[in-house]
Amino acid sequence: MEINLREYVFRIHIIELSGRLDAFTVGTLRNTYKQFLDKDESNFVIDLSQTQFMDSAGMAALVSLLKRSRQTGGDVILVKPIDPAAYRILTLTRFDQVFCLTDTVDEAIQELR
Repeated sequence: MEINLREYVFRIHIIELSGRLDAFTVGTLRNTYKQFLDKDESNFVIDLSQTQFMDSAGMAALVSLLKRSRQTGGDVILVKPIDPAAYRILTLTRFDQVFCLTDTVDEAIQELR
């Protein structure tokens, strides 16, 4: 008999954002994900479901996270905002073609596995 054992460990960090993601709040997001990137942990789910507004600074932070994650073999999945205006920002700027967007955090986790 032969036994093969494989262990898969997925270190996926879920960052839930609510309210506004803008120039005034983006520093907190950057500091949050930087602590994981500095440890070479690069798989993220960014839960935007409760986000009501995003400006260019917030969007730039998401692009920066995606770029740094992919450079180290990771990825970033976004959970769609419930707010139609916030979701429209993602589609107008074509973020929906750059990022994988899901409806729930569970779906996002499945995408990263």
